Amino acid sequence: MSLKSPIIEEVKYDVDAIKTLKDNLKDDLGKQELLLEYPTDYVIYSKQDKEAKAYEVYVGETNNIGRRTLQHLNEDSKNREDWNELSKKSNVKMIVIGHEHFNKSLTLDIENRLMLYLGSVNAVKKLDNRRTNSQNKYYTSDEMNPLFSKVWRKLRQKNNELFPVERVIRDSAIFKASPFHSLTKEQDISRELIFEKVQKVIKEHKTGQLIFVEGEAGSGKTVLLSSLFYLLSTETINNKHLNNYLLVNHDQQLKVYKQIATRLDLDSEVKDIVSKPTHFINTHKSSDPVDVVLVDEAHLLWTQGKQSYRGNNQLEDILKLAKVTIIIFDRHQMLTTEEYWENSQIDNLRKKAIQQENFIQLHNQMRMDASPATLHWIHDFVFSKKISMIPQDDRGYDLRVMKSPQELELAIKKHANEQESIKNGLSRVLATFDWEYVDKKSPDEKSLGKNKYWNVKVGKWKMPWNLQLNQTKTEKRKNRELSWAEQPQTINEVGSTYTIQGFDLNYSGVVIGPSVKYRNGKVIFDPDASYNKKAVRNRTLSDGSKAKVGEELLPNELNVLLTRGVNGLYIYAVDPELQEKLLQSQVERDDL
Repeated sequence: MSLKSPIIEEVKYDVDAIKTLKDNLKDDLGKQELLLEYPTDYVIYSKQDKEAKAYEVYVGETNNIGRRTLQHLNEDSKNREDWNELSKKSNVKMIVIGHEHFNKSLTLDIENRLMLYLGSVNAVKKLDNRRTNSQNKYYTSDEMNPLFSKVWRKLRQKNNELFPVERVIRDSAIFKASPFHSLTKEQDISRELIFEKVQKVIKEHKTGQLIFVEGEAGSGKTVLLSSLFYLLSTETINNKHLNNYLLVNHDQQLKVYKQIATRLDLDSEVKDIVSKPTHFINTHKSSDPVDVVLVDEAHLLWTQGKQSYRGNNQLEDILKLAKVTIIIFDRHQMLTTEEYWENSQIDNLRKKAIQQENFIQLHNQMRMDASPATLHWIHDFVFSKKISMIPQDDRGYDLRVMKSPQELELAIKKHANEQESIKNGLSRVLATFDWEYVDKKSPDEKSLGKNKYWNVKVGKWKMPWNLQLNQTKTEKRKNRELSWAEQPQTINEVGSTYTIQGFDLNYSGVVIGPSVKYRNGKVIFDPDASYNKKAVRNRTLSDGSKAKVGEELLPNELNVLLTRGVNGLYIYAVDPELQEKLLQSQVERDDL
């Protein structure tokens, strides 16, 4: 039997809100009873500016909407600044959501999903709730997803600015890094274990403690970290709020975390709560350590000095400035010599964390909706350097070798333009860094002809590298807070590891350049064919010797690119022998 439509009523948020609600439903006492006497969810919102798309939103759930509304207006307005501000505004509205199947667990789950969605809406500038309520199994948990979709579609009828289509939300980088995702059992156990360890360290007044979380691309590290960040920023230990910071050495990911912190009001009391590691190191003292530092993409921390960083190892410096440092690490995502960790250094860190029972490993693949066989095929291609038959994917993952870059581009644009299916949408062309690109500098006409952009070029086909296409002032303003892949014009650009690392795409098309070849039955990586200078230049090792580590770093570059697509991956290889072998492996599959 299909689920009935939810009951959704919108009223002005004031002392007469419940009376208005009753009046609106006086001709349908059944609906009135469901909203006033049964569990409900509610959304209270105000528009910050009549012209701009800028909303302040509060999401909640209650067993008694009448009592909760009066509590917010009378008690909370005296004790909390956010409710005090709302009570003084004249343009505040309240939406009450009910359904005949609502129970406590289901309304908590709907509330959490509303936080997940609204926190990913660009028009929402501030979102409040103060808790995460994702539920595990309960009697009506199987109704959650279809019922929420019905709720969201009805909310869109009330306000399509505040409640845009689901696909747009799910394509956003903020959605994918939100702290309100339902955690897997593995993530949930890890989060609780880490929180308990933080509590113990803070209560025992320790310092310099390291919690090491390891997992490969797509294992759910970012969602775990984001959930931890929100939990640690909203809970109290020893009756005080913790002094927490989140650091990441990645410009695109930094934008996302800053937006999350601002929308959830996590940055109101702690200055620069989200920043790059160098800024944090330069603005804090070891004599006054902060409570917790969370480091996403810790494999991107610098392990040598740079012009802006005078130290020798950013992690060592951070450990001196915090009571607890939580790092998310994947050795297969180190991309440059300045981030390079020798295997012995990584092993020593892991051993220390294991000895202190501070080591956590994530095993589940969360990003790619692919079978284990497909994941193994990609891993073997990159790290075992062998190409076997492309497997038939029993989950429907679309892994294909394209006959030309033109075919690859057209396939990606087709997926990007298809709006109906939730599996389509955000899709982009990516490439190994095997074509010249100089940031903030135009191509030299003498060497590159009259090219306006730095291009990825294969024969007569070409596309500009990322972050180059011109934008109007209005477009720049709209795109300022968006990651590279979310900006509309980037469908006509090619992304590199430096713009796409840490992000998901629905479909990715990867042009594998001449630095990846196939010779004598084996994949080889050729640093001489790469323009990724940060990966192929000399690196000074711990013993003082200099070494080329490009053959270690270039497989990581390819690994990052091949693991971005949630629903599909299209490949084209420039090297003729590699392309032939890849096509052969596809023919073998298709002939089965």
